[in-house]
Amino acid sequence: MHVTISQINGISFIGKGDTNHWVAIDGPEKFGGSEAGSRPKELLLIALGGCTGSDVASILKKKRATVDSIEINIDADVAKDYPKVFTKIHIEYVFYGKDPHVDDLKRAIELSQDKYCPISAMLKKACPISHSFKIKERPIRI
Repeated sequence: MHVTISQINGISFIGKGDTNHWVAIDGPEKFGGSEAGSRPKELLLIALGGCTGSDVASILKKKRATVDSIEINIDADVAKDYPKVFTKIHIEYVFYGKDPHVDDLKRAIELSQDKYCPISAMLKKACPISHSFKIKERPIRI
């Protein structure tokens, strides 16, 4: 795997990897940024959510689970002192659907967290990662 990061101005960068998709990376104006992109630590949490979300969705599809969609909320505690690393991460999976099998949901999360998601595996070496889930029925929109 290879990525290229190019400076645009100050601490504003763009990066792309093997998929050839550009991503804006930026910081606050007070540090030379232009507020035009995601912060690097945000991108790390987004990568975590995308990785585990892909796993869970794929596993549930194979199980033919009755889930309409998935939302993932991630909260991270950050150290007060530099380098201000993550000290704790919590992943909340929100499953939308009518009466999905709870055991299927639990198993999909477990497989993602313990076997398939490389982002989780790497981050677990740096800080604890916990998870929870809830089931919601999507409101009817008129």
